[in-house]
Amino acid sequence: MVTTALDIGPASRGALTPAAALFHSLSEPTRLAIVQRLAGGEARVVDLMASLVLPQSTVSTHVACLRDCGLVAGRPQGRQVFYRLAQPELLQLLAAAETVLSATGSAVALCPVYGNPDPHTVRAQADVD
Repeated sequence: MVTTALDIGPASRGALTPAAALFHSLSEPTRLAIVQRLAGGEARVVDLMASLVLPQSTVSTHVACLRDCGLVAGRPQGRQVFYRLAQPELLQLLAAAETVLSATGSAVALCPVYGNPDPHTVRAQADVD
């Protein structure tokens, strides 16, 4: 049996709010892509734009969200800001997520609430990977 530090009884559901906020902050694909890119080292918004092929406004908005959540920090250098993961533990969280996704196969992707409802798209994407 696996035990956790989180008691999920009715009296402690409020204690889960920070964890839910953490996962919600990572639930948007662009923010998750930014976190994954920053796992490889510091980057400026212009670097993230090139890596993710997204406009500056989109990248800046998502970086600001991650920064406001305390997940990303900026290091000003002249007129530029180099962003990095503020919490190295995020690397462990991402690794754990990859392990869970490997164990569940395409079940999460096929979830009718949070996944892709079109199984053909999921299968085609799995064939590409």
